[in-house]
Amino acid sequence: MTQIRMPIAGLLAAACLSLACPLGAASAAGPKPAGAPADIPAPAFAPAPERSPTAGLASLRVYPDAINLTTSRDRQSIVVQAAYADGITRDVTREATIAPANPSLLVRDGATFAPAADGETTLAISFGDRHASIPVKVALAKARNPLSFRLDVMPVFMRAGCNTGSCHGAARGKDGFRISLFGFDPAGDYHRLTREQVGRRINLAVPSDSTLLEKATGAVQHTGGKKIEPNGELYGTLLEWIEAGAPNDDVGKLPKVVGLDIYPSSGVLDGKGATQQMTARARYSDGTDRDVTRLAVFLTNNESSAAVSPDGLVTAGDRGEAFVMARFETFTVGSQFIVLPKGLKFEYPKEPEANYIDKLVADKLRKLRIAPSDLCDDATFLRRVTLDIVGLTPTVDEYSRFMASKDPNKRAKLIDELLERKEFSEIWVNKWAELLQIRSTITVSYKSMFLYYNWLVERVSKNMPMDQMVQELLGASGGTFKNAATNFYQTTTETLPLTESVAQVFMGMRIQCAQCHNHPFDRWTQDDYYSFAAFFSQIGRKQGEDYRELIIFNSGGGEVNHPVGGRVMAPKFLGGETPDVAGKDRRVVLAKWLASPQNPWFAASFANRVWAHFMGVGIVEPVDDFRVSNPATNPELLEALGRHFTDTKYDLKALVRDICNSRAYQRATQRNESNAQDDRNFAHALVRRIKAENLLDTISAVTETKDKFQGLPVGARAVQIADGQSSTYFLTTFGRATRETPCSCEVKMEPTLSQALHLINGDTVNAKIKQGGVITRLLAEKKSPQDSLKDLYLRSLCRLPSKEELDKLSPALAAGPNQKQALEDTFWALLNSREFLFNH
Repeated sequence: MTQIRMPIAGLLAAACLSLACPLGAASAAGPKPAGAPADIPAPAFAPAPERSPTAGLASLRVYPDAINLTTSRDRQSIVVQAAYADGITRDVTREATIAPANPSLLVRDGATFAPAADGETTLAISFGDRHASIPVKVALAKARNPLSFRLDVMPVFMRAGCNTGSCHGAARGKDGFRISLFGFDPAGDYHRLTREQVGRRINLAVPSDSTLLEKATGAVQHTGGKKIEPNGELYGTLLEWIEAGAPNDDVGKLPKVVGLDIYPSSGVLDGKGATQQMTARARYSDGTDRDVTRLAVFLTNNESSAAVSPDGLVTAGDRGEAFVMARFETFTVGSQFIVLPKGLKFEYPKEPEANYIDKLVADKLRKLRIAPSDLCDDATFLRRVTLDIVGLTPTVDEYSRFMASKDPNKRAKLIDELLERKEFSEIWVNKWAELLQIRSTITVSYKSMFLYYNWLVERVSKNMPMDQMVQELLGASGGTFKNAATNFYQTTTETLPLTESVAQVFMGMRIQCAQCHNHPFDRWTQDDYYSFAAFFSQIGRKQGEDYRELIIFNSGGGEVNHPVGGRVMAPKFLGGETPDVAGKDRRVVLAKWLASPQNPWFAASFANRVWAHFMGVGIVEPVDDFRVSNPATNPELLEALGRHFTDTKYDLKALVRDICNSRAYQRATQRNESNAQDDRNFAHALVRRIKAENLLDTISAVTETKDKFQGLPVGARAVQIADGQSSTYFLTTFGRATRETPCSCEVKMEPTLSQALHLINGDTVNAKIKQGGVITRLLAEKKSPQDSLKDLYLRSLCRLPSKEELDKLSPALAAGPNQKQALEDTFWALLNSREFLFNH
């Protein structure tokens, strides 16, 4: 086969051989394909005239919804947000009329209120024709409680950035002074401040001469520069604490922070320069709350769209979406902001909704002023859904039958048919095998691995409810030969890596950071980490009669100690309660909670993985990185998917059916003016490279060839390979997971130059075209050049060639001594095209 030297190969290869480039025809707007539904009217985009601040006012929101002042130190700032009929929100705190019913109870400074006298009253707020009222309680207005090191002084270090990894929170500290990263060890921090270099860092005789204050204010040389203002509020807190003798806390009597709220919870800002003030409030274990806006650290994940000042003032920038966060103590919470071009006029196109998914996707798109793309045509849908559900392209017969059908419900019926094919379960067995790291190693025999894989095949193929499968897996005891699920505890034998794997696989959380310190960008503390690890501290392991078999059992003994102080950690669910585990197998207790509706992350994280498989990107992305600072792009949609997954008793097929029947899944990849730059809100389909195993299986099916893999008969599919250690050059090149970790990053989906070179010059495509009987059969049937070309296009691309393609290619395929070579070159070019290698 002469490959690209042939004229026919040149016609196709020059246009579509570069794998590293995105799909050309499928990503650019063009003529409407045959079989596509009727057009949706284009949205209207135009600048709107300047409007009155009260025109279109829909509601008035006041945050927080109550003011509670419990000591003379308390302050509470409020935020008044106007919401308009078109979805825009605006900070009107300064413009609103704010009046307490009993002014004698409060001292007002702008929108901040301090206690003056004990009592109860209300605060009336009005703006335009909208009114609101919040209750106010003042108690102990004259009491001035002493400052607390943990509650008042430690937050100063967080706010000023002193305990970050780039400053004194580094492992070795900075310039001879070290405190714990993000304050995970307050007792140690107190010791280092007051007992190291006595009389220097803290000068009780002359508090203002304390090095702590002098360096923080820049009065003396400080590598970190000036961190706080002299005579400012943070300075005043430190000075007062030192003047009081730098007392430590009576930890037993000290209330703990149990939650943090940030207000407002969301905003839609109209144009660059629009602002929104945030306020943060901490909740404590004694039932009190406190305004911590001046102590919290404010962050944003998109500076160009929504920057935030240290004091919590959000300023709109370029059009886009941002998540503004506040961190206080061990809590990080966030608020979602959308920034739109000023005065943008938009009308969302009318379109039907197939199910709840479409409604929630449309709700988000309306907020973003993004119009969705049309539905894809029937041929595109047929190829897309077949690849996604069974990992193969449709045959010529399947194409003909589907395209000839006039049934208005043929797409839904096709989905149901595909879900009943065994290839569907094989895809999800493969995905679970990656998550569970099923592979043979020095310690895991091939027999154990193969039994483990077959256990998984049996459960998934029978559509066992996901909660039952996970509970059976995590609570497994016995020999790794007799009860194959116990291999889960043979793959990872160390307690802490096992803890991290369980959180990442079944809850979508990467909690590794909390092993050494409180998580900097999530809610998890060291206490949370080691309390969760305690569930796995009593796993017993011993060798069976066969040296290759391991026996897993509950040893009934063994604890996890906290690295700071060495205290024994009681088992505690992540973000949940401390269960009674006395006399019980801790793993069984955990499994019942983890795979149940009581665990809010189990259903949502798995639904997110399924969504990402079909849509090309997760609602949370990466799919196994659920954290506060990596929010869902559509939290309402994620919650709904998780809820429906739970309501259907964790039925995978029901979840897939919901997704594939939605318009969101069936949209075209062609983009319009409004959604051209958006890839995270599902306004159009994404062009996706086909996964390594599915691509090899598809090439083999299209060329009518068979493969041989280790431990499998001739003709087995790549997706059926049980052992993660077993691979081929093709699979490795195209990013097959090695199953060494449960991370989603193990599967490589990015196109690379080596992939393109292997397809062009490697032996996979060339050899399969030679070995397969496709070209021989076409010649034997003596089909016309046009019919031969149509056959190759249908089996490769699931579409007929265009008139231009027919006109250009048919003459080269005419009968003659070079016809076979021309057909092979055409086939080769089609299999190397971007249109074949990507799902679109």
